[in-house]
Amino acid sequence: MKTKAVLSLTDVEIILAAARAEAEGNQWAVSIAVVDDGGHLLGLLRLDDATPTTAYVAPEKARCAALGRRESKRFEEIINNGRTAFLSIPMLQGMLEGGIPVVIDGQVVGAVGVSGVKSSDDAQIAKAGIAALVAAVETQ
Repeated sequence: MKTKAVLSLTDVEIILAAARAEAEGNQWAVSIAVVDDGGHLLGLLRLDDATPTTAYVAPEKARCAALGRRESKRFEEIINNGRTAFLSIPMLQGMLEGGIPVVIDGQVVGAVGVSGVKSSDDAQIAKAGIAALVAAVETQ
């Protein structure tokens, strides 16, 4: 039998707090989602002035990154390079930049998805949340 790390509520809170600080520090109105390794929603923040659509797109980006075990940007690139058949993949609706997997000890334990600003800025926010978690794990 194998064992694996899983995201705890405390881990989700660390990610959301750091991602929120990154977004608010740049005055970006976004939604931030955290999912487990199976793409199930663990936490969602919709910041003030973020449009309702962002609260739908952020979890989808996170789900795509968790299930695909890579940044959602990679799927967007595949599609943009002509492989439009990827659009028909069930359960991967968030194939846009802004979904980042959470990797601990070489294992994907979840993902963070952000929606609301330029895609590269969405990714920056997600990475800030993940960096805070990695720093917390390293100090344990």
